[in-house]
Amino acid sequence: MIKFLDLKSQYQGIKPEIDEAIQSVIDNSAFIGGKHVVQFEDSFSNYIGVDYCIGVGNGTDALEIAIEALDMPIGSEIIVPANSFIASSEAVTRSAHRVVFVDIDTESYVISIEDLKKRITPKTKAIMAVHLYGHPCNMDELAKIAKEYNLYIIEDCAQAHGAEYKGKRVGGIGDIATFSFYPGKNLGAYGDGGAITTNNSELAIQCRKIANHGRVAKYDHDFEGRNSRLDGLQAAILNVKLKYLDDWIERRIQIANNYLLELDGIVDLILPVKQDWAKQAYHLFVIRTQRRDELQSYLLQNNIQTGIHYPISLPKLKAYQYLGQAHDQMFANVSDSSLLSLPIGEHLSNKEIEKITFAIKSFF
Repeated sequence: MIKFLDLKSQYQGIKPEIDEAIQSVIDNSAFIGGKHVVQFEDSFSNYIGVDYCIGVGNGTDALEIAIEALDMPIGSEIIVPANSFIASSEAVTRSAHRVVFVDIDTESYVISIEDLKKRITPKTKAIMAVHLYGHPCNMDELAKIAKEYNLYIIEDCAQAHGAEYKGKRVGGIGDIATFSFYPGKNLGAYGDGGAITTNNSELAIQCRKIANHGRVAKYDHDFEGRNSRLDGLQAAILNVKLKYLDDWIERRIQIANNYLLELDGIVDLILPVKQDWAKQAYHLFVIRTQRRDELQSYLLQNNIQTGIHYPISLPKLKAYQYLGQAHDQMFANVSDSSLLSLPIGEHLSNKEIEKITFAIKSFF
């Protein structure tokens, strides 16, 4: 079986370092806070190219804390792309704001600039730039819109560790950014984990307070916060894996280029498009075909695992029926039935990629 994701294989490749890191945490009882968390926050902020990194419990917490730190009026509208994981929109509504879904680009699947312009109202206060599948959003255009309407830009980088926009890594371009270290991410922990990055010192301090019961110093609480911490074990693991991230991304790019070359020209198969200004981190390699379910079954019969990201667009979920956007004329509302994610990752060999492309060509 060609696996869609193989975390065990990744672990085996760096096992001595991972085991040593975990043992160090245990030996020093550094389970909450401590040097491993501080080291990771420093290393990750340097990697992204920002001044501040705050480790938190998971990517959803990161989004909620970032939104709270921006201190927008209750009930503000935050624009979110219609194709994403529900955490992107969930964080908005759970923060007492209103989500407004916007369509996605038909080639890169990130937020549609044209549709975004139509969705802005006097109540709009922020844009959530989801760098979906590892492809960065058009940040220059978003910045122009944000400046014109005085809006915040929240970068949702949960799928985009290491992706770049015009040579600058995502996570340091908007006002504030969030990351998830869920195990299946390009940079994944061995449990839940997340981070917030920013160049704004006031936002950084506020995020750290919110995540730590409204305090910086022990027992000195400025307000009621919450408990959201990146624990020492996960930080130690991420410290090891961060050193390999760029190499792993390069392997993903190699595989993606192979897919693009070998699958080009197949009728009824639409391949993703990478913009010239983007370094696509290829968290996912997503194709489209009207025969999606048939192709997925055929590949599984040939021992090839695939995924679907995402089978139901966010406006069509029961959770958002009240918004009335399920029947909007959005590309996201019709493309969800044709999306298919192919295996991609450093665990795949060239022979396995050949088998995948051969199987797809055989199907069509």
